[in-house]
Amino acid sequence: MPGAPVAKRLVFHVGGYDPITPSASPQRRFVREIERFQRTWSVEAIVDDLRDSADQSRWNVTTTGPNWRVETDYHLVRWDDVIDRFSRRSIASRIPLGLLAFLEFVSAGTLWRYLQSNWRYAFFFLYPFVMFGVLTAAAVLIGVLAFRITSSIPVAIGGGLFGFAAVLAGPWRWLNLGNLFDDWIFSREYIRRGNSEIEQRLDRLAAELVNAANNSAADEILVIGHSLGAVLAVDLLDRALKLDPALGRDKIPVTFLSVGSSILKIGLHPKAIRFRTTVERVAKSRAIFWGDYQALVDPLNFYKSRPMGDMGLSIENEATVRVVKLSRMLDHEIYQRIRFNFFRLHCQFVSGNDRRTSYDYFMLTCGPVSAKSQTLAPDGALSMIGDDGACIVGARPAENTLLTSPGAAA
Repeated sequence: MPGAPVAKRLVFHVGGYDPITPSASPQRRFVREIERFQRTWSVEAIVDDLRDSADQSRWNVTTTGPNWRVETDYHLVRWDDVIDRFSRRSIASRIPLGLLAFLEFVSAGTLWRYLQSNWRYAFFFLYPFVMFGVLTAAAVLIGVLAFRITSSIPVAIGGGLFGFAAVLAGPWRWLNLGNLFDDWIFSREYIRRGNSEIEQRLDRLAAELVNAANNSAADEILVIGHSLGAVLAVDLLDRALKLDPALGRDKIPVTFLSVGSSILKIGLHPKAIRFRTTVERVAKSRAIFWGDYQALVDPLNFYKSRPMGDMGLSIENEATVRVVKLSRMLDHEIYQRIRFNFFRLHCQFVSGNDRRTSYDYFMLTCGPVSAKSQTLAPDGALSMIGDDGACIVGARPAENTLLTSPGAAA
């Protein structure tokens, strides 16, 4: 196994635009999913000691196998309160702000860049706005039909308004259009001026990360960002590097994993100059290893992309890209049931697996093999963990099979 086994790990996880409340819900989901991890890898796990604050939710995870034990101090970076405030805005403001975001991303040429990088993501961008247009057209059609039947303009207007109200009461909620609109509203605001509350939070967490890097007993610090959370994770690391340019160099190694990432969602916007500069500073820090996991069937990530190259930045510091297959992580029946539930597929990046594969969120965050070693090895931890869950002593991929070059894809 490359390097010494990990006995203690510190994890900072930044989730995507996921309106989960109350704050205890993420831990319940974590506990539920880690049970699958235990069955799949023949290991045991104990999750306890939930500590909740405005900035983060923390809990301890103890995982054990026949010949190893790992203690993980797990920090879930909170921004559900920010998401909740967006969702509590009136529909009368969310709809025009969402349409304004749509027009800006299109007029700035960002949609065209999405099409060039990954056409599936371009369709994800278009989906909420196209659906809203279709539903609005249906409401207008109701008004037109009412006019043809009654020849009354007031009745026609009333019919159209009734149809639009029905759209907001039904399909708007059923199709999660409100959350999708909010997602793009937030993205536009983040690009243009940032979010002061999130920035202050990241400043405090960056100081905590630097302090841990200098004083913690952890063998590895893992910063992992899922979906839009990968954008905030980059921001967190950049702030930590400003406090300590030697982060990850002298004491505890630091690994950054972007999984199902939306980094290009922001980075491809022409006005996201501040963010691209942030990404470049983090990528240039050779002491921080960056791995980027992507999947074909997930339209909410950028499949087969090169984050740095696609943003027009130096590919010398490109992330190590790993392409994984979500279908191999799940039992066939489960995969067939959720294959068209794109949000559920997207969440598989942070869920438990039914099968052992080269990518496993809980093996990366709670397993005895460092996240960097798992990312560099072509088969992840598969050849390093036995059928009984034990670390295979001396297991080490051949040097010529390790993904050592930036941007290499497995």
